[in-house]
Amino acid sequence: MLIRIDPRRDEPVFVQIATAVRAQIVAGDIAPGDRLPAAKEIAVSLQINVHTVLHAYQVLRDEGLLELRRGKGATVTGAAAPLSALRGDIRTLVDAAARLGVSREALASLVRDAPVPG
Repeated sequence: MLIRIDPRRDEPVFVQIATAVRAQIVAGDIAPGDRLPAAKEIAVSLQINVHTVLHAYQVLRDEGLLELRRGKGATVTGAAAPLSALRGDIRTLVDAAARLGVSREALASLVRDAPVPG
């Protein structure tokens, strides 16, 4: 599992880690049932505090994407499956935005602010 962070970004590092994990789920690189690396392992590789990684894992747990078990680590739940199902739709949206000259940041903002049906 490859996670990259940029400490110069305004976005907190734990958010960047959670975003990277979500992106790998969408890409199909991580699937339900897969175990994520230990928080300590990621912290060492990124040269950050282990609590930052644990915070990211907790955010993903709160979203229902991870199950955390003491001594067993973090496992991707079945709730992650719908994310990978969106892969084609996301690719289509990103491609359309690029053709129209819409930046990734603007697209993310549009998606974030879009009304939720129901």
